[in-house]
Order: sequence, then C-alpha cells, then structure tokens
Amino acid sequence: MDLEIDGNAALVTASSSGLGKASAKALASEGVNVVINGRDEERLDAALDEVEAVATGDVVAQAGDLTDADDVEALVDRTVDEFGTIDHLVTSAGGPPSGAFLDTDDDDWEHAYDLLVMSVVRLAREAYPHLSEGDGGTIVNITSRSVKEAIDSLVLSNSVRMSVIGLEKTLSKEFAPEVRANAVLPGPHETSRIRDLVEAAVERGDYDSYEEGLDDWAGNPLERIGDPMELGNTVAFLSSPKSGYVNGTALPIDGGSTGANL
Repeated sequence: MDLEIDGNAALVTASSSGLGKASAKALASEGVNVVINGRDEERLDAALDEVEAVATGDVVAQAGDLTDADDVEALVDRTVDEFGTIDHLVTSAGGPPSGAFLDTDDDDWEHAYDLLVMSVVRLAREAYPHLSEGDGGTIVNITSRSVKEAIDSLVLSNSVRMSVIGLEKTLSKEFAPEVRANAVLPGPHETSRIRDLVEAAVERGDYDSYEEGLDDWAGNPLERIGDPMELGNTVAFLSSPKSGYVNGTALPIDGGSTGANL
C-alpha cells in the first residue's frame, strides 16, 4: 500500500532505539524525510545508519534531552530548517523506572511527568504552527498499554501516561481539522531493552534459552512478542491520509493481551 506521504517531513523523538526507531524506519521507508533524536550521540549515530539504510528520503540526527525545553525547541527548529516544515510529529520517550507506590518519591513523580507529559506538551506547542500549515498534519503519541490496564509495580507508567491520553484527546479536538492526533499503546515488543532483560535472565538461570525467556514475555492470544516494525508500520499508517478519518483514538498494539473491553 502506498501511504501517500512520500516527501513529507517528520520529527520522531526518542528514536535512537526501540519503538521510536522502528517508527522512524517505517516513515523513512515510505519516503518521508525524518529527524531522529536521542540523548546518547553514539547510539544516535548508529540509529542514523540503520534508518538511512531503509530510507528513500533524507534522515537527520539531532541529539537532545526531552526534559529540556531548549532542546525540544531546537529539535523542532532543526526539522524546519532541514525540511521547511513538519508534517508529522511522533512522540516517544523512555519509560520511567518500575516500582511500587510507597517506594516512589516526589522526585520520581516529577521526573516522570516532565519526561512523559511535558515533553509532549512542549513538542506539540512548538510543532503546531508547522503541522497546521497544510491539511494533513498528524501527531502520534507512543505511550503504553498501561493506560488501559494497570501493570503491577509500574505505578509511574500507570498514572502519568494517562495524562498523555487526555492531552492527545484534547488536541484531536482543538487542532482539528488541520491536524489529527492519535496514540498507540504498545505491549511488549522485541526491542533492545527486552533483549537485554531476557539475556540477563538467561545468565541468571531463570530460563534455559533466549527463546524460552522471550516466550514468557508474550502473554497474549497471539502467543508471541511483538516485532517493533509492526508498531512502526502502524504509526506510519496513522500518519498517512489512508487513516484520514482516524482521530482522537488510542490504539492498543499488544497482541490482544489487554483485558479491557474499550
């Protein structure tokens, strides 16, 4: 399917690894000019090579910390300087640390809110003038299935990510019709973080093999863990006119593991 976004411009945050990188690769393979982002410049350079390998447009890397308002502004400015505008904004950020409520202090809460919520607030505010220039601007927020169903020992993710969904729904009304806003809610995917966790568990003797450990992460009706590109391709679809009537939705991408009806 031709997603009809060839030549568009996208900013994808936290895209030096994981689901952000998969989203950047999916967009780049459709001919979108993409700015990728991360804090670790060495990892960002490696991601640049990987995204460029599948790209049919241009790919630019811009280091930056999403909790720094100046870095967020610089990200948007770099995208506009390179490509003239921003057609698609994909927000992603590293997950907050795990922990129970009584083990989580005020600094943990404030950092999680700054990373997960204020980064999206600042990105949307800075990018809106460019997203709204045409009639096909999109925002896709990568969050977590924890907004649908609380996950044990993830009090920060369970609580703070809900704010992103409230923001996404609000933007889907306030920014329309020029800009559509949606969210994706991933379950476990075979990212480098999951691979590291499984390999560490194998070394500890928790599993006999990597495959056994990976199977333990599945826990869904499809009986397998997700491929990051499955999420990336969904993000590209939501960024395209092929999904032009999809607005204000929060789409689980978890193999059907979430028990909630809605």
